[in-house]
Amino acid sequence: MHVLLVEDDPVLADGIERILSGQGMVADVVHNGVTADSLLQRQEVAAVVLDIGLPGMDGFEIVRRLRARGSTVPVLLLTARDAIQDRVHGLELGADDYLVKPFAAPELVARLKALVRRSGPRVTELQIGGLVLDTFAKRARVNGQPLELSAREWAVLEYLMRQASRVVSKQQIIDAILPWGEEVTLNAVEVYVSRIRSKIAEAGVSIRTIRGFGYMLESAAP
Repeated sequence: MHVLLVEDDPVLADGIERILSGQGMVADVVHNGVTADSLLQRQEVAAVVLDIGLPGMDGFEIVRRLRARGSTVPVLLLTARDAIQDRVHGLELGADDYLVKPFAAPELVARLKALVRRSGPRVTELQIGGLVLDTFAKRARVNGQPLELSAREWAVLEYLMRQASRVVSKQQIIDAILPWGEEVTLNAVEVYVSRIRSKIAEAGVSIRTIRGFGYMLESAAP
């Protein structure tokens, strides 16, 4: 089982990594929120063990962005905060479970395994009409033919497909696809959408502009 561990305390991170390794899990360890958010946009993992108090971007914001992108990866929050409002806030943002420091190693392992069991198989292929995105292999096809996309075009298209038949604003797209601190304009989103439209024109899929609100991807079939 491949786990992303996000913890800024190097001693605690090393201890947790040893615990997970002892249970046959592979843990990638990062120590700040910006790196974690960027990595989660490119890499598939079975679960995330996430500290709330992180430099650069806190755990709450990481969870918010993760769910905004349509990801269903299980998230276990770790924090020294034991106030009920923090627990509620994390769960409302989309975290799956909560563990307050200090915690016992067996409880951490048991909770993590339970989250992964409940999450079931993850959908790694998105399809609408003749448009197919393999989110694991990072390959796109239109009517069976390979589709070339830039990294940002891919991110925009994947987000629109995960939000299919829903209206999303340009700002929601920006928040979902970009790491903290990167700059992109609303006009740039228009450019990406225009390029994507031309590339998927034969797929039986359309990206509608909902004036004053944003975009909606849907099947173009009558």
